[in-house]
Amino acid sequence: MPSVVRSASPRQNGITKLTNCRLVRGDALVWEDVWISSATGKIIRSQSAFYDELIMPDEVINLGGRIVSPGFIECQLNGAYGFNFSTATADTAQYGKQLRELNKKLAQTGVTSYIPTVTSQTSDLYKKVLPYLGPSGSSRARHDGAESLGAHVEGPFLNPTKNGVHNTSVLRVASSISDLEEMYGAANITPPESQASQDGTSSSPSRLTGITNDIPIKMITAAPELGAMTALIPALAARGIIVSIGHSEATYEEASAAVAAGATMITHLFNAMRPLHHRNPGIFGVLGVADSQGQQDSPTQVSQRPYFGLIADGIHLHPATVKIAWHAHPAGLVLVTDAMHMVGLPDGRYPWTNGEGEHFIVKKGSVLELEGTGTIAGRYVQCLVTFSIKITPGSFVLASLALKASYPSSHPPG
Repeated sequence: MPSVVRSASPRQNGITKLTNCRLVRGDALVWEDVWISSATGKIIRSQSAFYDELIMPDEVINLGGRIVSPGFIECQLNGAYGFNFSTATADTAQYGKQLRELNKKLAQTGVTSYIPTVTSQTSDLYKKVLPYLGPSGSSRARHDGAESLGAHVEGPFLNPTKNGVHNTSVLRVASSISDLEEMYGAANITPPESQASQDGTSSSPSRLTGITNDIPIKMITAAPELGAMTALIPALAARGIIVSIGHSEATYEEASAAVAAGATMITHLFNAMRPLHHRNPGIFGVLGVADSQGQQDSPTQVSQRPYFGLIADGIHLHPATVKIAWHAHPAGLVLVTDAMHMVGLPDGRYPWTNGEGEHFIVKKGSVLELEGTGTIAGRYVQCLVTFSIKITPGSFVLASLALKASYPSSHPPG
């Protein structure tokens, strides 16, 4: 257990020293102390503080050899501690209150920023909850806990043959941007300046986020082979929205066309998509593009490999599958939990908003299943690194931490 030593004199400079700990430096773990200012929440240069300013820390915490890493960025989180992003409350103010409570609990798990994920739902539900899930931005204070980087809408423009636990009755096909605006609400997907040019009004800060010229939706998971989705990718990317390929039957050619159009992410690789085949590698194939193919000689040729999410929990994927994906594109790997609102709750049967009507998810240990189907429903994971250590080589965990360290917490990978 970590031990704490406090100065006998009253705290004056608010500096805490973390000692006997390991830090990620490049591709290695090194033993090094960390000095942190409680006034700013930032790491300070210990040598200059000690030698130049003659400052000593007020508090020393011995971490007993533990790893100190940057806060985790969770790119696929459906909810936690009983709060489901996809379930609207009768009182919308209560939804906002529960969201703020969740932010504080997430920070205790090491998650400092996240992309709240809303599954395939009705248009009315999207319009109710999305305004609360936009980027926290400058309105966030340190004591608020984890910050939102913007909403991830996983659906409803998915392939019904790869729906997973998504209700097929609410799945849709898009033929124009208007279809997306109608589904999610124009204010949630169209920047205010674009709306102003259309209706003659001026843009103003969001009532809930305090951010000007921003939109709640920052990522969309869609099946590119359906309707006009691939053709819509450039317009979405121009709005600052990450387009992620997922819940899809896309062939290698269709996935390549989507990436060439601007898709930069793959949602939970291998799960809910066409499997790898030696004559048509499907979506996974875009990770295997050789460097010599980097020149775009055709509209469907991939110039840059996308990032990809992996649920490395030992249930969604075999450890060997995780290793194959890692070796295919190490710099593109993004560990996700796909955790649901049962995180922090005991085993049992829990209601789940799934499009039209209520369904139930059964939690038994670390496994979640849609009742009566045997279909895996997200994940119950409280500590991503713990699960990664158990099922993958230590070098893989270290590399994942290094990837996290390379991304500022205000910018999601992709």
